[in-house]
Amino acid sequence: MINFRYHVVSLTAVFLALAIGLVVGTAALNGPVADSLKERVNGLSKDNQQMRQTVNSMQKQLNTEEDFAAEIAQVVLPGKLASRRVVVVDLPSGREHTEGVVKMLQTAGANVVGQIDIQDKFINPDSNNNLLELAGTAARPNSVSTANLPGNGHGVETSSALLASVLLDRPQGTPSVTDADRRTVLQTYASAGYLTAQDKVSGPAEAVVLVTGQPYVDKDSAKKDESVVKIAEQFDQAGAIVVGGMGSAGGNVVAWVRGDPVLSQSISTVDNANTVQGQLVTALAMAQQLTEKKAGQYGVGDNVASLVPRLPQ
Repeated sequence: MINFRYHVVSLTAVFLALAIGLVVGTAALNGPVADSLKERVNGLSKDNQQMRQTVNSMQKQLNTEEDFAAEIAQVVLPGKLASRRVVVVDLPSGREHTEGVVKMLQTAGANVVGQIDIQDKFINPDSNNNLLELAGTAARPNSVSTANLPGNGHGVETSSALLASVLLDRPQGTPSVTDADRRTVLQTYASAGYLTAQDKVSGPAEAVVLVTGQPYVDKDSAKKDESVVKIAEQFDQAGAIVVGGMGSAGGNVVAWVRGDPVLSQSISTVDNANTVQGQLVTALAMAQQLTEKKAGQYGVGDNVASLVPRLPQ
């Protein structure tokens, strides 16, 4: 029969073996293995430091390029859009870049008649029927007509056509929308949470800059991206348009336009409007639209014609 003394001796032997193992292991690590690990750690630390320096250098270079673009804008832009009337429409994906775009337009001499912030609710597929009803309600003022609105049951397309008709010049021979009726239409959509007018729209515009960003990534992303294209299409039918976007892939409106042989002939795109350089190019692309009646695809992404438009002197 195994007694208590046997258990004590066995446990003592186990702990003694563990202690000897720790001593032997520590001694081994203090030799070549420890030196090797220390060398690797030092190497990784050095690589990390070099990468940090590279990132800092690239950030400094980017900041310098942004500063250069801001300064060169003061040389190349003034007068390019003298007294031209432009309205700026933005979506949440590109809203943080809108201020820079507006500044470049104003540097070029444009009269920015207003800024309209389209809300996510506007392009939500669940809003389709409500947008169709709202288009009929908002178009009741005397100078606003629903006769030429799309009748295909697409709420974003129909409401975008209505907004374009009140924000942009009417064709010659067509009665103009009164300021009061324009305010009524915008207020109808604003009250329903579909848009926000940053300030009073001072009058109709000749052209529109649509500021957007990356494509949507949620479960309704395909429908939402398509709806943004519908907005661009309807404003394109009403006047000149430049899309100031971010990137040219993944399904955003810039990629859609550049991949469409019809839209790319009338809609200009800039794929880096999130940078000062791109905002400068957006203003130049608008000048090209209004002076040459010509569209172009500009920036640093796929399917571009060049970095900047080539305007006549």
